[in-house]
Amino acid sequence: MKASKEEIRASHRTRRAGLSPTMLDAAGAAIARHGLTWANKLAGGGTGTFAAYLGVGSEPPTLPLLSALHDAGHHVLLPVCEPGLELSWVYWTPASGFVRSRYAPIREPVGERHGPEIMQSALGIVLPATAVDFSGNRIGQGGGYYDKFLARLASIWPGHNQPDDGGGPPLALPTAAVVYDAEVLPARSIPAESFDRKVSAALTPGGLIRLL
Repeated sequence: MKASKEEIRASHRTRRAGLSPTMLDAAGAAIARHGLTWANKLAGGGTGTFAAYLGVGSEPPTLPLLSALHDAGHHVLLPVCEPGLELSWVYWTPASGFVRSRYAPIREPVGERHGPEIMQSALGIVLPATAVDFSGNRIGQGGGYYDKFLARLASIWPGHNQPDDGGGPPLALPTAAVVYDAEVLPARSIPAESFDRKVSAALTPGGLIRLL
């Protein structure tokens, strides 16, 4: 029997909780290296805008990636949780301040907030996950913010190639879910629902893994 999303999420969170600071530091450095290579390729040798997020706790560290993108001349957007499971976006730099979110257990950047339409200028999205599979299915943190955000993006960046496993179509805008290597699962391991949006790649300490 296929494990539920809740069971997979809980199992991976337990594994993550056992990671040492040294392991987290090594993972963050590797993710930054592979993520920057991916971003540079999407930018075609120039610079561009990328949506990302700040990993907290035992999540795969993303601050090194944010810094690497900024240092390479790219613009970085980070999310802010709004009422109704909506996300707005703020441009981030190393000088940006952070505050505790009112709606989720994350730190959010301080600055002018932009709606999802700002993604029309983005070249790619780096998003959180607790697992992905080789069908492009993703398990998030359980809050529902990114599910709703990705669904909203479908009207901005239409999808293609309707899948046959129950999930909604992928986005045309490249997406990379950040997970640890062991959290990339065989195809169809993750239950897919009609409102889910597939991700095109997994960004792990071991490299960028194409899922679709």
